[in-house]
Amino acid sequence: MVTVKPLLRTLFIPAMLFLGACGCEKPVVVVPPPPPAQIAQPVLGDVFYDFDRSELRADAVEQLKTNAKWLQFSAGRKLTIEGHCDERGTNEYNLALGERRANSAKDYLVNIGANPASLKTVTYGEERPFAVGHNEEAWAQNRRAHFVAE
Repeated sequence: MVTVKPLLRTLFIPAMLFLGACGCEKPVVVVPPPPPAQIAQPVLGDVFYDFDRSELRADAVEQLKTNAKWLQFSAGRKLTIEGHCDERGTNEYNLALGERRANSAKDYLVNIGANPASLKTVTYGEERPFAVGHNEEAWAQNRRAHFVAE
């Protein structure tokens, strides 16, 4: 009995190695890596202002942060910030107010790390309304900074 155990051991180990070597002739199936996670690209959105103001509201700051992410995601692209107003006020006043609105949005983006060379501003005043109408709902939609990717 004492000689059976060493004999089994000496036969068992080579037999397992032989069986393992025989199994290597089969093609090895490699599991493909999972596809890379889809990163949703941030979407540019408009920033809205209160009547006769160019200061950023809280909702405007949140949208500007999203727009800054878009700039990071789209490295090398340029962005034009258009300043718009509602129809109230003179043409000259609205052009100046639109410029202040566009510059306030640009200044915020630059302060949080955007490249100033990739941003330019233009003012349209009341000349390009988004919403047609002569009521507060239409005016609120027209008081904005609009972002256009180039």
